[in-house]
Amino acid sequence: MRSDSTRHQILAAAGPVFAEKGFEKATVRDICRAAGVNLAAVNYYFGDKHRLYVNTVQQAYENRAATVPMPTWDELDSPAVQLRGFIHTLMARMVGLDEAPWQTRLLMREVLSPTKACQTLIEEYFRPHMEILLQILDKMLPLRVDDHRRQKIAFSIVGQCLFYRVSGSVVSLMVSPGDLQEHYSVTALADHIADVCIASLENLPDHWLSAVAASPTDMAQAKK
Repeated sequence: MRSDSTRHQILAAAGPVFAEKGFEKATVRDICRAAGVNLAAVNYYFGDKHRLYVNTVQQAYENRAATVPMPTWDELDSPAVQLRGFIHTLMARMVGLDEAPWQTRLLMREVLSPTKACQTLIEEYFRPHMEILLQILDKMLPLRVDDHRRQKIAFSIVGQCLFYRVSGSVVSLMVSPGDLQEHYSVTALADHIADVCIASLENLPDHWLSAVAASPTDMAQAKK
């Protein structure tokens, strides 16, 4: 019990330190002082600073994901409903959580200036969620849309959500307080992004469709 408690203490202290200073500038001494533990505790429980950092990044993501889990869909839910739910979840995770802000700062620092820990994030968290998004898009796109376009559509959807995380403070300076309160809530923004994306997917430009023969179903979907 004491071992688990000490390990948790170190992780809880490491998060804000890494979020503020980044991996390179944060020191084991800083973290141990904040945790109130012996300087050797990091090596004992985690092996080294890098392993502690990876664990801290993982915990930050898991906490956000647990607070706002991905929705479960009924088989009768349309792909558009699924896409809207995915976007709402992504926006809530990125923008809608105020508690423990160090978690968001740490994850954004890792995304904008990746360390080796980013590869762990990609393989364990980002790629599985990208696969969910691609599966939803596969139900909405004609088969003749190339894979590279499917991926770029997925990245564009994520990018629209990420914009309000990265540039939220700039947006708040450019928009009137009244509009900000009425039209820029997390829910309103998620619905806006979903509306734009769904409308775009229903009206793809002809040159996005490859010349490969498609089924009648694909042809009908492409004409929508």
